[in-house]
Amino acid sequence: MNIYIVIPAHNEADCIGLTIESLVNQTLKPKQLVIVNDNSTDNTEAIVNDFAEKHSWITLINSKSSNKHLPGSKIINAFYKGFDSLDEDYDIICKFDADLIFPKHYLEHIVSHFKTNPKLGMAAGFCYINKNEQWVLENLTRKDHIRGALKAYRKECFKAIGQLKPAMGWDTVDELLAKYYDWELLTDETLHVKHLKPTGISYNKSAKHLQGEAMYKMRYGFILNFLTALKMGVKKKSVIYFNNYIIGYCKAVINKPNRLVTKAQGQFIRRLRWQGILNKTN
Repeated sequence: MNIYIVIPAHNEADCIGLTIESLVNQTLKPKQLVIVNDNSTDNTEAIVNDFAEKHSWITLINSKSSNKHLPGSKIINAFYKGFDSLDEDYDIICKFDADLIFPKHYLEHIVSHFKTNPKLGMAAGFCYINKNEQWVLENLTRKDHIRGALKAYRKECFKAIGQLKPAMGWDTVDELLAKYYDWELLTDETLHVKHLKPTGISYNKSAKHLQGEAMYKMRYGFILNFLTALKMGVKKKSVIYFNNYIIGYCKAVINKPNRLVTKAQGQFIRRLRWQGILNKTN
């Protein structure tokens, strides 16, 4: 199976070399690796160029956007700068972050999962962060959720879900739509990926309300948004985090930004989420 990888990178000079090196050393190498240097002001471009000169399957694309590190649109727009440069000869398309170190057998195992199960639409391992000199699970979400940092899609699934949405919440919408179109998801707990920068560490302050807005765009409804905000507030041990969810959702109700899913997809998403909540309470 042909693997294509796109990595958006903004000022990742301290990490990008380690990420690329871990992909160069894979037991099963990708056919194409595109790094999109998104308006970096550090040495990201030079580091990627060094690898591109040595490996014909690595490509650098320079892109201009903004200096703000906002989750969602900036990252996905950069992803598409790379994706649009690729041909259609891929079986698996990956969107990876620029601050990861993959175990050398990572891609080989991911491909094995796709080959074993023709209904498998998305797959990934788990992110681990360095805490007190030990690599521990970055425990931010459910274990069945595939983190936005390391997404791998079967081509047919990627197309069925309408590819990736340039908005906060894209890495939840893709999974929900995959389930809507009857694709299966898999997370492999044996695949430990080192995440060099904890999630959200470089987000701009203007991103604080985007999670709540994303709930509106995914047609969660206020009650589901409230419960999600409460859960995340408790996990983060932050009343401010909870408030930001609620404020972001209410602002979206007033401003009415474009939805990310159709009404039918929204109904499916709400039903799926309520089933998950009810199953946990039983």
